Amino acid sequence: MVISFRNRPPHIYRPVTRFSFLSLSLPPPRRNAIMSSHLQWMVIRNNSSFLIKRNGQTYSTEPNNLKARNAFRFNGLVHRKTVGVEQAADGKGIVVVLKKRAGQRKPVKSYEKITINKNSRTTLNRLRNIIRKNGYRKDLCMAALRRASAILRSQKPVVVKKRSRTPKTA
Repeated sequence: MVISFRNRPPHIYRPVTRFSFLSLSLPPPRRNAIMSSHLQWMVIRNNSSFLIKRNGQTYSTEPNNLKARNAFRFNGLVHRKTVGVEQAADGKGIVVVLKKRAGQRKPVKSYEKITINKNSRTTLNRLRNIIRKNGYRKDLCMAALRRASAILRSQKPVVVKKRSRTPKTA
């Protein structure tokens, strides 16, 4: 019995090449595995370019670290969802930086920036609602509110009080 390749559909017949055996023996490509946040923390805990050791304390200057403390809880690099509060570029209001859960392999797309430049009460309420409604970590809510409040307080103009002087009598 002779099998003719002309009677078969064209997608079934594949010409045999010199290296065709390689495509059959290799497993399918694997996606890169992301390390767990605890393993990442163990790696960067004592070795990071953001560390500052001063007065017996260890501080960190990384983005999205709300308290500038070198601790797993406040670290902005290892967690999948983080919150950061920064001063707006024009000096009025704040910018809320949210690290989204999706797109961890694309760092530029994983951050979302929201600018809020209303009065302080509205700004703090919007920040609280953003953290609560989007399911961000509850333990960071108060730290984010304190940081935003400090930024808003620093943006207020300083009012110099004039002292009333009494004329000297001779």
